[in-house]
Amino acid sequence: MKKQVVVVGLGRFGTSVARELYQTGHDVLAIDLEEGNVNELLGSVTYAVKADATNESVLAELGVSNFDVGIVGIGSDMQASIVVAVLLKSQGVPFIIARAANDVHGATMERVGVDKVVYPEQEMGRRLAHTEFNPGELDYMEIAPSTGISKLRPSGSTMGQTLEEAGLAGPRDKHGVSVLAIRRGRDVLLAPSKDEEIKPGDVLIVAGTSEQLGKLGL
Repeated sequence: MKKQVVVVGLGRFGTSVARELYQTGHDVLAIDLEEGNVNELLGSVTYAVKADATNESVLAELGVSNFDVGIVGIGSDMQASIVVAVLLKSQGVPFIIARAANDVHGATMERVGVDKVVYPEQEMGRRLAHTEFNPGELDYMEIAPSTGISKLRPSGSTMGQTLEEAGLAGPRDKHGVSVLAIRRGRDVLLAPSKDEEIKPGDVLIVAGTSEQLGKLGL
């Protein structure tokens, strides 16, 4: 469903979110104090405005009270991000997502009423640790502390084996992980059976603990 979203703070995180939301069909108002950041988004969002979002009257003039979601993308200036979150809340924005630089920042944001806090730097660190140091791991997403989903390209030693033979038939099997899907070319096999054979070019979507995923070595 199409939503109206206001994004405040157009660094790499805010810019990326604003562009992606606009490209997926949402109305996006992007706000930043730096004219260069605003100019970079012209034509890539519904509206891009150079303005001080820590000023309540400015937010009122921009009509943020009519928006469905507010995203606070300010990372380096903790005080400004907190002020913006409080003002968006006071303007009646029903759902607010905020970027946090660390746990203290995140806890503070939660206390002032932010609905969802994201930690892009921490997430990037976890992803880097997995994808750069685990052979065959193409991507990683944490879904709970020390538990995540990995996208893996199996090695030649597993080609022609079934999931069961490769020790990937389920949590009670050799590796203790669950194969959620297999991407095979343009097709996706959801919840593959233990008898599904691993073929050249397959990409496995696997869920497990960080320790289990790190020991796969497929």
